[in-house]
Amino acid sequence: MQGTFDRRKFIAISAAAAGLSVVPFGTSKKAVAGQVVEWRGTSLGAVATIRLHHRDRTAAQRLIRQVVGEARRLEHVFSLYRYDSSLCELNRRGVLLAPPADLLELLAACDHVWHLTSGVFDPTVQALWRCYAEHFAGRPVTSEGPSANARQRALELVGWGNVRFDRDKIVFARKGMALTLNGIAQGYITDRVVDRLRASGLNNCLVDMGELRALGPRPDNRPWHVAVEDAQSNATHPLSLTDGAVASSGAYGYRFDPEGTCNHLFNPLTGACAQTSRGVTVVADTATMADALSTAFALMDNDAVRSALAQTSHAKAYAAEAGQLREISTGKGA
Repeated sequence: MQGTFDRRKFIAISAAAAGLSVVPFGTSKKAVAGQVVEWRGTSLGAVATIRLHHRDRTAAQRLIRQVVGEARRLEHVFSLYRYDSSLCELNRRGVLLAPPADLLELLAACDHVWHLTSGVFDPTVQALWRCYAEHFAGRPVTSEGPSANARQRALELVGWGNVRFDRDKIVFARKGMALTLNGIAQGYITDRVVDRLRASGLNNCLVDMGELRALGPRPDNRPWHVAVEDAQSNATHPLSLTDGAVASSGAYGYRFDPEGTCNHLFNPLTGACAQTSRGVTVVADTATMADALSTAFALMDNDAVRSALAQTSHAKAYAAEAGQLREISTGKGA
């Protein structure tokens, strides 16, 4: 859920159209073949690309500036690595007065997923990230993680129930606590970009600002084809996406040690890291939900995932097993 790395997760996601393709206006080949205006950059450390197939180059450039501006605005709220971000101020002081509406909205989403996953999704695991990062800073080749005592000290600062928030302030109940929103914020930014595109009258878009979300089908009315790449077997599994979001998560996103036993996904209940063989893909109505659920499900066994899915009708989860991408809730192939 944290770290300065390109979030190519354990199961990487790629779209049939390279990078991010936003293809507005109609369904004809002529419309699809319009001028291509492209922007490449980053969003919260993840590679992001906007490609518009548009008949009006000036209008496309204006729209790109608007959605990139929205993404940059949200980075000033959610970033762990901008000193002036709202999140960094909260982590430094332990309290944030008059918090931005976007931060409150995202914390409410965190609270929902925390309950849905019985506490496995927990943004207060930033204390565990610090514990592991400090341990491995002086041991770059070791495979052994922090001691049980060190993990326990970090766990004392973990607990979503110790975060209080309302429109007036956000406050930590324990000194030394910190939040990371890296397991959900990229999905949220993707959703806000989709909102901007929809408000501009676009209905056939595939957006990737760290997570993927489709706004309607392709311009030819066919679904978007998304390839889920299994980092364990190098197999590629196809998924079709007409409307909704897809996100994947697993232990291969960032490794502290050569084997990946110690990685960026922390169980807030035990302090342990995700198993290296575990990777989960989630399809949901929003990128916010897909992002958060994939983060948590990578730390949960299939029975626990099924229990969480039973509480919502807006998500499906898949795991790579025996060279196939299988739906966790039913066991059917994707």
